[in-house]
Amino acid sequence: MATLPAAPRVGLWGLLGSGNSGNDASMETVLGYLRDAHPGAVVDVMGGGDPGRMHAEYGVGATPLYWYQRHDQQKSGVRAGILKALGKGIDVVRTMSWVRRHDAVIVPGAGALESTLPTRPWGFPFALFVLCLSGRISRTKVALVSVGAETIKPRATRLLSDATARLAYYRSYRDASSKQAMQRRGIDASGDPVYPDLVFGVPAPPYEPGDPQLVGVGVMDYYGGNDDRHRADEIHSGYIEKMTRFTGWLVDGGHTVRLFGGDSKFDWDVADQIQARVRAGRPGLAASAISADRVASYAELMKLLSPVGIVVATRYHNVMCALKLCKPTISLGYSRKFVTLMADMGLAGFNQPADSFDLDKLTAQFAEIEQRHAELRQQMADRNAANVRSLREQFALLSDRLFPAASASAQDSRRSGVQADRNTRVRSGS
Repeated sequence: MATLPAAPRVGLWGLLGSGNSGNDASMETVLGYLRDAHPGAVVDVMGGGDPGRMHAEYGVGATPLYWYQRHDQQKSGVRAGILKALGKGIDVVRTMSWVRRHDAVIVPGAGALESTLPTRPWGFPFALFVLCLSGRISRTKVALVSVGAETIKPRATRLLSDATARLAYYRSYRDASSKQAMQRRGIDASGDPVYPDLVFGVPAPPYEPGDPQLVGVGVMDYYGGNDDRHRADEIHSGYIEKMTRFTGWLVDGGHTVRLFGGDSKFDWDVADQIQARVRAGRPGLAASAISADRVASYAELMKLLSPVGIVVATRYHNVMCALKLCKPTISLGYSRKFVTLMADMGLAGFNQPADSFDLDKLTAQFAEIEQRHAELRQQMADRNAANVRSLREQFALLSDRLFPAASASAQDSRRSGVQADRNTRVRSGS
């Protein structure tokens, strides 16, 4: 009798379980794939969330991404600086030790190879580099799956990110512009496939057309990009002011508004602030006219948006959630990935940059999206179905690349089952 291959040991790595609903949704899609295609796989996570919460919500063991997480309450001062510096060295050892215990490590989606939002090279970019270097040293397959990428200006961050890409065992991108960005950075991406963002693989609730008078407004604690640090406060205050004015325009026109965020650590205060400003200028406004809703997971976000008719949002995965639910959407984005996403979903032209969007243009876009509501919904439904099929293709490819023994065993089992069924039919004369 042939020996069955050992159950694969699989690690998921990234800013997972730390309050970002989009990152968690990407993780949930990969967990669903592993449980369906490799039910015997031993899976754990190295992420930014609380290990107890990760086990309770997802049924997996978890290791903190950074050693310093246990001292995170020490926000500043000499002691904090010493602990952070010490943690960098400790994390190299911790990551290498964790990686070598796995057959494969998957980085599920997100902007792993970009730096559109403020980041320092010794933060996440260095941690991801250590992960891929550890994979090469220990011969563990590290897969960057449906990740985002862009050109990166800061030299240190770019060098780390380029080295990370070259060290990865498998790379795929969530859109064509990400692949093109890597090629412009001098990375040979000719053999790297393009598949949809993993969030498109999250099971969606039954479709609801929603009430066009009910508008979801997704806000963000936005300070500009990595190259905007010198005017971050100006960008932030301008964003809050214009989002407040737009929200006020909606309620003045008879719409009901649901404000929401996409990261529980940063966005809820912004939603509360905008709601308070709108109400302050309209003392008689009905309590039901505007709310600031807090969601802790992607499932809760989908539930919140299901009855909504139209969405205007800033965070990437909030925009994507609305598109997945076939909600006509306007994106106020902060990188080229928004333009690509909206075009791919049939909504080219319904986007503006978050740091400089024009209110008059936004109200005109909103009026147009109201008029084309039914047409746009059908386009999104067709493209969502295509995205689900494409992700299934990627998961089949991942099984072949990351777990060839288990994949071959599963194929042999299926062939044996088919042959046994044929033999049974022959013996029974059917």
